[in-house]
Amino acid sequence: MKNEVTKSPAAPGGAGFWKSNLRDYGLLGSLLVIMGFFEFLTGGVLLAPVNITNLVLQNSYIVIMALGMLLIIVGGNIDLSVGSIVGFVGAIAATLMVDYKMPWVPVVGLSLVLGALIGSAQGYFVAFARIPSFIVTLGGMLIFRGLTGNILLGQFVGPFPQDFQSISSGFIPDVLSAPLVAVFGGSSAFSPTFRWTSMLIGMLGAGLLIVTSARRWRREKAHTIETEPFALFAGKNAVFAILIVGLSYLLASYRGLPNVLVIMGLLILLYMFVTTRMTIGRRVYALGGNRLAAQLSGVRTERLIFLTFVNMGVLAGLAGLIVAARLNSATPSAGNSFELDVIAACFIGGASASGGVGKVMGVVIGAFVMGVMNNGMSILGIGIYWQYVVKGIVLLAAVYVDVYQKNNG
Repeated sequence: MKNEVTKSPAAPGGAGFWKSNLRDYGLLGSLLVIMGFFEFLTGGVLLAPVNITNLVLQNSYIVIMALGMLLIIVGGNIDLSVGSIVGFVGAIAATLMVDYKMPWVPVVGLSLVLGALIGSAQGYFVAFARIPSFIVTLGGMLIFRGLTGNILLGQFVGPFPQDFQSISSGFIPDVLSAPLVAVFGGSSAFSPTFRWTSMLIGMLGAGLLIVTSARRWRREKAHTIETEPFALFAGKNAVFAILIVGLSYLLASYRGLPNVLVIMGLLILLYMFVTTRMTIGRRVYALGGNRLAAQLSGVRTERLIFLTFVNMGVLAGLAGLIVAARLNSATPSAGNSFELDVIAACFIGGASASGGVGKVMGVVIGAFVMGVMNNGMSILGIGIYWQYVVKGIVLLAAVYVDVYQKNNG
């Protein structure tokens, strides 16, 4: 969450603003540079509509879990078990649907409850038993990976009902293209294969972003809160709007907006609201910034830590369902190393290793930085082991920047 520092209205956009926000703008610029770099090296394959769709599908569950991991890290903890929870929840859901013929709708509900129970158990040990989160979740990683293997017995379990698969592999229905083609059938602008519903949703999303950002900027300006210069504010939002509209156009040119992208977008909006406008979100940041001060202020820190782990369990359970639906089976290896990508997305996105600092949009951008690098290197045929090397260097550089800024702030 961005710390709001009051200052004289006579000095908007001063050196203090640039010093505290340079990393945020650098992160967005880095994503654009990385996209341009791989778009050039891949000869235009990276931004092809079909590849953009695959990029969204491949990284949706990383973004979803990164939202929960952000609150864990901001609160001063870590969760190493999320990848194993993904595999375990997927295995349970597959067993219920395939072996016990349970309808997929109640299975979804039970899977989310299971994720919450796992988060509750780990949250209890961290918050109330005061066992370091690293140890608790390392144990959880081993336990749930082992349980997944025992449940599946080394085999794939599937396939699943088509409606369940659509959670990850489905696309929103297009209700506008047919009427537009019927009216403007002779116009080349209205191709029968273009998904105008998805395009309209993207345009509305870009417009909503501009309106809400402008209202927030004016409100901060009126209350003499340090704000970014108007030119920078306008430029940043123009870049975001162009990215949203451009992404929507590319997706609409193929099969439209994936269902999982809609789920991810709604969760991003929800967590942005929680972290910036709700008391519980501000308390999580206070907890990570100075736990003793938060306790003296009346914050029930144990309960707050417990809730962040419950939240993480629910999101990991949701990610487990999405992964299983995308693969159309539960596999013993599902979720392997996911925790590394999720944690890396948070740190690359600006979350501090010492807690108290991090933003939702930064984490989302960080997740897509990792996703674009993974996708681009795969297209170029770079081996998986060299990909690990590159991701490790990027993660180390991100943490180094955070520590450097703290030591020289």
